[in-house]
Amino acid sequence: MSEVMRVAEAEGREMMGSRPWLKNKYWVLRHGKSIPNEKGLIVSSLENGVLEEYKLASDGVDQARLAGEAFRRVLQENNKMLENVRICYSPFSRTSHTAKVVASVLDLPFDGPQCKVIPELRERFFGPSYELLSHDKYPEIWALDEKDPFLPPEGGESVADVVSRLTKALVDMESEFHDCTVLIVSHGDPLQILQTILKAANELATEPDKDNLESRLEAVKVRSVLSRHRDCALLTGELRSAV
Repeated sequence: MSEVMRVAEAEGREMMGSRPWLKNKYWVLRHGKSIPNEKGLIVSSLENGVLEEYKLASDGVDQARLAGEAFRRVLQENNKMLENVRICYSPFSRTSHTAKVVASVLDLPFDGPQCKVIPELRERFFGPSYELLSHDKYPEIWALDEKDPFLPPEGGESVADVVSRLTKALVDMESEFHDCTVLIVSHGDPLQILQTILKAANELATEPDKDNLESRLEAVKVRSVLSRHRDCALLTGELRSAV
């Protein structure tokens, strides 16, 4: 078993109940190693991201299967029923491929009601000046994020832009699901941003005007929080408790 899987299962054994401001327990899974990862390409536009040619590489399929097995063990060890599991995933081919593999491991029908594609979980669009270029360009973007997370790369999305759509995704999931274990299958930047804001929101003092999800996430949408999203980076195929 990989170190990533051991950490995920250790977190699972310490699995806490939902926060008072959350109805569900959330886990995140970064897609397995993809063909763009193998080629060292940035594929961040929805137009390119949904193409079959950018799905998982063979190693990524193995990573997705291992993540599914680790998630299944976490569920079993915490007496979580499969009927209360939901898999929500980005529409990109590499994330839908990952979610399909995990659903198969859990014996959940991928075309059934427990698996749902959510457009707001898509990859962060880094802009046309980065699309289909080398992964070596990522540090340029992250340096910009650290300086000003409200400033987007030219033609792309800022960290704050991603927070806005992730907030919508979370609000929709909280509205639709109750007392579920939700696995969010998405991408590196969106998932590290998601973890960052959930962690900050969880650390807020309880106040009457911050007793719900939207108000808490709005309160932490500040430069000092968003500029540190790289602290929550995940490896491909890494499973992690979201809060």
